Amino acid sequence: MNKINNHLSYKMEGDKSTDNGDDYYKNVKLVGFVKTDSETLAGYKNDAFQWSSADNLSSYPSSYPREHDILAPSKVLSGDTVVPVDHDSVNRCCTRKVLYKRLPILQWLPKYTVGEHGIPDLVAGITVGLTVIPQAIAFANVAGLPPQIGLYSSFMACFVYTIFGSCKDPALGPTAIMAIMTRENIHDMGPEFAILLCFITGIVQLIMGFAQLGFLIDFISGPVSAGFTSAAAIVIATSQLKDLLGINIKANSFIGFWDQLAMHIREISVGDGTLGITCMIVLLLLRKMKDIQIGPTDMKDKTTGQRTVSSIIWLISTARNIIVVVFCAALGYMYKEHGNLPFKLSSHVESGLPSFRPPPFESRVGNETYNFVEMASKLGSGILVVPLLSILENISLAKFFSDGKTVDATQEMLALGACNLISSFVGSMPISGALSRGAVNNASGVKTTFGGVYTGIIVIIALQFFTPYLVYIPKAALAAVIIAAVVFMVELQVVKPMWRTKKIDLIPAFATFLCSLLIRLEVGIVVGIAINVIILLYTLARPSVHVEKQQSEFGYEYLVITPDRSLVFPSVEYVRAVVSKAGLKQGLSSIPVVMDCRHIQGADFTAAKGVKSLIDDFVRRSQPLVFYNVKPSVISIFQGVRPTEFNCCVTEQQLHERLKGYYYSRMQTLTL
Repeated sequence: MNKINNHLSYKMEGDKSTDNGDDYYKNVKLVGFVKTDSETLAGYKNDAFQWSSADNLSSYPSSYPREHDILAPSKVLSGDTVVPVDHDSVNRCCTRKVLYKRLPILQWLPKYTVGEHGIPDLVAGITVGLTVIPQAIAFANVAGLPPQIGLYSSFMACFVYTIFGSCKDPALGPTAIMAIMTRENIHDMGPEFAILLCFITGIVQLIMGFAQLGFLIDFISGPVSAGFTSAAAIVIATSQLKDLLGINIKANSFIGFWDQLAMHIREISVGDGTLGITCMIVLLLLRKMKDIQIGPTDMKDKTTGQRTVSSIIWLISTARNIIVVVFCAALGYMYKEHGNLPFKLSSHVESGLPSFRPPPFESRVGNETYNFVEMASKLGSGILVVPLLSILENISLAKFFSDGKTVDATQEMLALGACNLISSFVGSMPISGALSRGAVNNASGVKTTFGGVYTGIIVIIALQFFTPYLVYIPKAALAAVIIAAVVFMVELQVVKPMWRTKKIDLIPAFATFLCSLLIRLEVGIVVGIAINVIILLYTLARPSVHVEKQQSEFGYEYLVITPDRSLVFPSVEYVRAVVSKAGLKQGLSSIPVVMDCRHIQGADFTAAKGVKSLIDDFVRRSQPLVFYNVKPSVISIFQGVRPTEFNCCVTEQQLHERLKGYYYSRMQTLTL
């Protein structure tokens, strides 16, 4: 008896065929697993269903039923022993793999070292922490929420993503998109609605992750995403102009804001406007500062002094937000102590850490009390749009820094859902991965998601000890931080490539942009997706059909008609009309028509009925119609409706023999 070890390989069955001298297998199916003494055996593969052309499947042993619910042979063969597929056993074998996949921290933590991973993660975490604090306060202002909500949104997700995150670069927390979407969906109802939106966002994302609904993100195309992001950036920048210029404006729309600004133009504060515009110029200059080249391009060729100067310049450029905010806060403190404030300061920030408690399922606004259902109803479409945009933002960020590696979208959805869900227990608004902080993380040399732990600690320290000083930050400085960040989100650079490649993509891009800008952001993205789906359905319903008249070596003519895609119910009548018209006009209702089906990978019942009607049309006028290069699965669908006649050729030789037969038959008829 051969010794059975723990090696598992696949055992497959299939039909062997030959095409142009190359052997291949078709109708392949999984029969069972084989336990072998070696990891690899000809015809048995651990990682894919593959064989060499010399393999003969008929020589492999057959499967045998299992005994006692274990992977053991019921009978001993000379050689390898094959056992049937046992799904429970397979699942047990994959438990460790699934655990490592769903808890990515288990993959890198055992190999974690202080020198290789710890120091780079510490540097990246602190740098991102200094970046997120001013952004969080500013994004809370964008969302129309108290400043502390932005900070509450910036630390818990860092710890959760360390455990569940599959990509090292995303720095989760409040973002410009999430902030403006929160503002547009809570309708100034207060922080409780924002926290509940965060909770529902987490639940929806977890459901999508468990249900493998990541494909829904694919319906948000590049043009739609570019149009939405650009409109959101303009809306965010516009909303911050009132603080940048020091005027009081309340407007619910983009056009309404500019109308109000024109009416209050004389109320612009010189102090706020001067400080805000100066901060913007300084921020943009500091951003550009990192491009200054010190010494040779290659870091290896630089001297120690040049590397030190380059690192200092990079650090100043990266920490520009915190530098400007701290300087302006010191300025605000000095002016307030002397009792002469030329600009407005931020509102009071609650000190200390938030308590860990469930999100509010009931809220009182004014004299009215809202229960959970009423609160969810007030949030409207935001309970679906916000989770989708949060996933899109985070996965796009993960792919951007993936260096060609595959991003596990399902795991990212689960991780993001867990982050939003748990963050709602500390009073967070909806969160996602920010591209600006992700870029800082990547440039800082982060090695693992543990860098987020240091970021979270920095935010906790700020909440615990520095919140009394946040009140001195001028509103104009925070507005400048936001505008300087979102101005680069306007994706003007994608217009030219779209024009050069496929001009029709400009339609959903501009439709999304205009609707998001002039109506509402979520309306814009829905309109963009709808236009994309319509374009997709139109191309599906109107395939390109190539018609060409050819002549054989024997002198007879025939038409070759080639559809460029599968036949499905929206397109079948169009293809039928094109083929019939070509047969009548170019085929003169007499010469044979060959329908080349090489691109038809599938068909449905309506397509089969349409083909049957097409065959009937050709039979009535006694014009030959031959189907060529048809897949066996498509043949069975066409024959399922029992057409009058179905002439099908597999090889080119068969086709020419049949056409020759038609030609001689026609010549005999004409002679008679």
